[in-house]
Amino acid sequence: MNDKEILKKTFNFHGHICWASAIGTRAGLVALRELDVKRTGVSGELHCIVEIGDHHGAQCFADGVQYSTGCTLGKANIEKAGWGKLAMTLIDKKNQKAVRVSYNPGRHKLVAGSSFMKKRGDGVPPDQIPPEEAWEMVNILWDAPESEVLSIGEVEPYPYEDFGEIMGLKPCGICGEMTSVAYLRVVGEKHMCIPCSGYEH
Repeated sequence: MNDKEILKKTFNFHGHICWASAIGTRAGLVALRELDVKRTGVSGELHCIVEIGDHHGAQCFADGVQYSTGCTLGKANIEKAGWGKLAMTLIDKKNQKAVRVSYNPGRHKLVAGSSFMKKRGDGVPPDQIPPEEAWEMVNILWDAPESEVLSIGEVEPYPYEDFGEIMGLKPCGICGEMTSVAYLRVVGEKHMCIPCSGYEH
């Protein structure tokens, strides 16, 4: 599968065409290349830290990173730093090395001035904007020289300690819903999920 096909599959995974998931895809592919590793299908190979936060524009970056690297929420090999930045660090757990890739806004004025972004600014949902306008915006970043849209750090040693996964699910003593044993809280003689226990964490 070539990079453009990966990008199209990212949009399918993400749910719409947008610039932030496109640059996240490109960042993820570059990180794989720099570490000389392949997209992962298991949690024991790679780990990713994306620097996005919550409730801000361009969080779609993370879906591009997830699809291109294979680091996903369900495999628990991706986490958010919560800094509100379009950057990611990909860690090769086996070889204990990592690389950081961030969005370089060299062409961001062109993206911001695109008809797609003008419509988004007017409140039009992304899936209601014609695909040709979305692709016109995406291609500003996808076809640009790498150095104009991404800053790539050095591959550096990264000691990574993997604590593994805690197996086992048990029903909450109140609601009965299956809960990971690591998240059960003891209240009196009952083991409860966090929402039923009254605890915040």
